[in-house]
Amino acid sequence: MRAPFRHRRPRPPVVPLLLCATVALTALCMPPSAAADDDDGAAGPGVPAAGAAVSHLYEEAQAATARYEEGERAADAQRARVRRLDRLLADEQHEVALLHEDLGRMASAQYRTGGGLPLTARLLLADDPEQLLRGRRVVGQVDLAVTNAVARTQRAAARLGVAKQAADRARRVLDRRTAQLGRLKRDIEEKLESARWQLQGEADRSAAAGRCRGAVRHAQPPSSSTRAWVSPVASYELSAGFDSVGARWAGRHTGQDFAVGIGAPVRSVGDGRVVRVSCGGGFGIEVVVRHEDDAYTQYAHLASAAVDQGELVRVGQWIGQVGTTGNSTGPHLHFEARRTPHHGSGVDPVEWLAERGVDL
Repeated sequence: MRAPFRHRRPRPPVVPLLLCATVALTALCMPPSAAADDDDGAAGPGVPAAGAAVSHLYEEAQAATARYEEGERAADAQRARVRRLDRLLADEQHEVALLHEDLGRMASAQYRTGGGLPLTARLLLADDPEQLLRGRRVVGQVDLAVTNAVARTQRAAARLGVAKQAADRARRVLDRRTAQLGRLKRDIEEKLESARWQLQGEADRSAAAGRCRGAVRHAQPPSSSTRAWVSPVASYELSAGFDSVGARWAGRHTGQDFAVGIGAPVRSVGDGRVVRVSCGGGFGIEVVVRHEDDAYTQYAHLASAAVDQGELVRVGQWIGQVGTTGNSTGPHLHFEARRTPHHGSGVDPVEWLAERGVDL
């Protein structure tokens, strides 16, 4: 049984797909007997094996997730813009209302002080006609200033209203696009889930028979890293650690487990040569690689192997797919770092990778 998760690793950038899901799914439609009877892993001319189909769908699911998350971020940004415009428009409309109130108060004050009489009559009745004229000029200037302020604020509110309408339209378009991407993502994930268990079924039959089906070849990702060592999977959660105790093990745990979905690519952590590919026993389908520094790494409980014994591999090369074969309670990669190719010579994989510049 795996220990509780202790650490989460962010997803890496998604590798663009070379084949569409329709082509990949063709492999899933072949009769089960055709897959089961073909010991070398080939599914027929031009038709990928289940492992390759899962690999393609796995990458397409990651690409769909990336597009969906990008669309959701754009939609969130547009919604925030609409909210800001809402607040600005409300402020402008409030300002217009206040200025109208000011004009109303000024009109009332003029009426109370005789503003309704003709100017000539007010001059004749005034004790100080010059003061009355000065006051009228001041009131007129204030009235003009308020009127101009009202006009400017109304124009600003109108511009904001137009901008808000445009932003609302853009938000609705983005929301529809995000919903479409969400449906596409769910559709691909449903197909991937079905394909994963078909792959696992084939893997279980191979492990039970103790006969490997042969390497399931994958289109390798472009090599952009100059690092000499990498983690065995790109996206993961750590579960059972080295030297931990569990009911599933005769002694203590001899490696580090990475909780990953069925079909996820497993990478060689460094350059080396494959010294063993086997398909039976407690480790299920496993690959062991000897590295240039005479250290060994093991990749166990796989759903498929993508390499053959004796093959040279480079750092980051896909050498298999995550599964749950052998003595396993769920999908994960069991990874060991060893002094020899044999079980029992393992060292702590986390420390071993850390010494080589890979922090899990």
